Amino acid sequence: MSTRPESEPAAPAPSDAEPGAPAAVEAVAAAPAPGTPAADPAGAAVPAVASAPTVDAAAKAEETPAAEPPHLGLAVEHVTEYHYGSAVELAQHVAWLRPREEPWQQLQEFDLRIEPPPDHAREDMDRHGNPRLLFSLARAHDALQVRARSRVRLHPRGASLQPSASQPWEAVARRLRFRAGWTWEPAAEFTAWSPFVPRLPALREYAAPSFTPGRPLAEAAIELMERVHDEFEYRSASTQIDTPLAEVLQRRRGVCQDFAHVLVGALRAMGLAARYVSGYLLTRPPPGRPALVGADASHAWAAVWCPRAYADEDANGAWLELDPTNRVVPDIEHLRVAVGRDFGDVTPLRGVIRGGGSHTLGVRVHTVRWGKAGEEAAADTEVV
Repeated sequence: MSTRPESEPAAPAPSDAEPGAPAAVEAVAAAPAPGTPAADPAGAAVPAVASAPTVDAAAKAEETPAAEPPHLGLAVEHVTEYHYGSAVELAQHVAWLRPREEPWQQLQEFDLRIEPPPDHAREDMDRHGNPRLLFSLARAHDALQVRARSRVRLHPRGASLQPSASQPWEAVARRLRFRAGWTWEPAAEFTAWSPFVPRLPALREYAAPSFTPGRPLAEAAIELMERVHDEFEYRSASTQIDTPLAEVLQRRRGVCQDFAHVLVGALRAMGLAARYVSGYLLTRPPPGRPALVGADASHAWAAVWCPRAYADEDANGAWLELDPTNRVVPDIEHLRVAVGRDFGDVTPLRGVIRGGGSHTLGVRVHTVRWGKAGEEAAADTEVV
């Protein structure tokens, strides 16, 4: 009999959705947050009206319906299965599987089912604003299945990106430093080193060439992201969850998790706030969009706190996301689930069990497009 931690790794293979469904823990249709505009049947936000329209204008509006904002719908099924060599007597788990709500990412539906049904379960928000589920099983079981299904609507942000208008990187770094009597910037929390991203002199040495004096932060960060992509080799299964970051830097190869940690660490080494982003990736995007790289159950990328990177910061936020695995600024092909200091903060499923002996783990992901009637769905996609 043993008590040990367990967690879901970042390198399982995808599969088709399976028929049947175990007992439900939660089945929720996402509702708009208090104070947000109402939504029409197609899901588009209804803007506030400053003044009443004229009769002619109202008649014209009836004849010509307003165009729906461009968007991409993604449907994801994420299944995790543990099979134990002997009975598990007691288990405590926490899951980060419900996608985040953002102005540009709207959760339409979410359903999470666990078999065997947990004895206790509750959902809350972690310190970084991520939805999480905590559950426990106090009876013997020799297998565990957690199945999460999500439907999310994503709106493009790329058109409002303005890298040259962002603040100089030194000015942003100064805002993030602690000074007595200065206003505390919440993003400063992400300037600190973390378990998977320790302080390494090599990180600043690597980042420095991109951060010339007075350069706009967004321009420097995007170039750094491109360098990580160009100078590191993506090789599936070349590293493990606990492979040290120093080893990744030395060997110049890894998977998306490693690339994200390198980028987060290099940005922090310059005194900037950077966070790790966990989610899903549509590797076979709509026509006209480039194919992306992905081979595992969860994709990972980075984000840097970058004021003025977007023209409309209220709608797009101050965090500039960067995907070094694919050399892109994430947009509608990236579905965000959770953010944190590093992978350890946002593991899709982890826990502590008593008993169980040896175990096998399987993780399967199925990602497709969804939307209006008649819209063509993509085939199965692999995601990192």
